[in-house]
Amino acid sequence: MASHIGRRKFLATLGAAAAGPLAARAQQGEPMRRVGVLVNLADDPIGQARIAAFVQGLQAAGWVEGRNVRIDIRWAATDAAEIRRHATDLVALAPDVILASGTTTLGPLRQVSRTVPTVFTGVGDAVGGGFVDSLARPGGNATGFIAYEFSFSGKWLELLKEIALGVTRALVLRDTEVGSGASQFAVIQAVAPPLRVEVNPVNVGGAPEIERAVAAFARAPNGGLIATGGGRVRFHRDLIVKLAARHKLPAVYYDRVFVDSGGLISYGPDFVDQWRRAAGYVDRVLKGEKPADLPVPAPTKYELVINLKTAKALGLEIPSSVLARADEVIE
Repeated sequence: MASHIGRRKFLATLGAAAAGPLAARAQQGEPMRRVGVLVNLADDPIGQARIAAFVQGLQAAGWVEGRNVRIDIRWAATDAAEIRRHATDLVALAPDVILASGTTTLGPLRQVSRTVPTVFTGVGDAVGGGFVDSLARPGGNATGFIAYEFSFSGKWLELLKEIALGVTRALVLRDTEVGSGASQFAVIQAVAPPLRVEVNPVNVGGAPEIERAVAAFARAPNGGLIATGGGRVRFHRDLIVKLAARHKLPAVYYDRVFVDSGGLISYGPDFVDQWRRAAGYVDRVLKGEKPADLPVPAPTKYELVINLKTAKALGLEIPSSVLARADEVIE
């Protein structure tokens, strides 16, 4: 997909809200700053919602597209060569700062440049991936927001057992292209014995491997599915949701995009909020602060989203204790 198709129209729509006081404050002759955005999402409503939150966050800080800032967006899913090409394009524009979403974009970007100030979102293991020296003191040219703390991963299995008491086996889909894939599974494995659930990891590759693995697992009864965090897992979200429905597997996902696509239940960080917070870090970099000095925080907002239509199709009745905790229920 062309990375900048509709960019002007999209940003112009967002910018309309800033045409009042903020726009008036932009000084005539103020230098134009440049912000690159490297996105590991499709240019769809999900990706656009996150970009919109980022742009609106910048507007709140006084940065108005076309007046004192230019925003260059490049969309790419999980194709490493395409992401690297877009990263090279953005670096060549000499931006003041680049926003990179996820490990799958941050890795290729750092192969292209380790000097351009960078703010990231949704990275699973910022320290283990070598992106920062520590969460408290990043130390290099990059800082941002981690997707979750690893201890969080065990909650997916606990939630699966809570909504489907009969589950004794769980298929855990993990993305081995990001270092956090193994760490997330290790936590799930640690909480499995007291829940009396046998966990089976599957490394997510292409669609045929996912289909074979899920079909083989579903031949035995009392199974459930967990989709852990990672760009490759999210890339195959429609297929994974379809397979869970076909094989009648109750499934817990790390991101609400799966539930929006028909999945059963998700529990994870509010990524739209994270993109909004990332705008604050970009603002601080544009005003002269160094990424090396900006600590890397964990998410502050998590959301539990439930699709009752999918629950009904699976013959599941979601416990009232779970429904009471839900941030959103899709009927």
